[in-house]
Amino acid sequence: MRPATAADIPAVENLILARSTWLEDRGLPSWRENAAELALQAENPDGDVWVLAEDGKVIGCTTVQEHTPPWGWTEDELSESAHYLYTSVTDPAYREKKPGTVMALWAVDRAAQQEKQWVRRGCLFPGLVRYNETQGFELLHEVQRTHNKVYLMGRRAEWITDLEERFAAL
Repeated sequence: MRPATAADIPAVENLILARSTWLEDRGLPSWRENAAELALQAENPDGDVWVLAEDGKVIGCTTVQEHTPPWGWTEDELSESAHYLYTSVTDPAYREKKPGTVMALWAVDRAAQQEKQWVRRGCLFPGLVRYNETQGFELLHEVQRTHNKVYLMGRRAEWITDLEERFAAL
């Protein structure tokens, strides 16, 4: 995992388009319409977009923010230190190697290293809730936003002892 740069924009856009095709082939909504805009976030000077690269090829990306969005969480939860993940995308060609799980576990480990208490994330689909649960995240809240129900999830930050082996397996 490394911070994304402007040079990663084309690879991130191709990644998002590959995932969009995979989603569309299964009758699921995709990010195709927003792929170029989402890829531009790779040049964010705050460095909160990260890429998972193998031999120079970008096979995943995620955004890690220092603050949890204020909606949907209790005052007590918002007072706890946390990283917030969103816009996680992986190359479907690497699906069997579980790069999304590796990125999520990297975020959990990184949060622990930075003495955060939690890693939180939100998603829009029950299928993603189930997938995130396989990574140790727990569904904490369901919030109705303007047009979507958002599932808010969290996992306590902790050191992941086999993280290097998981990266090596990619």
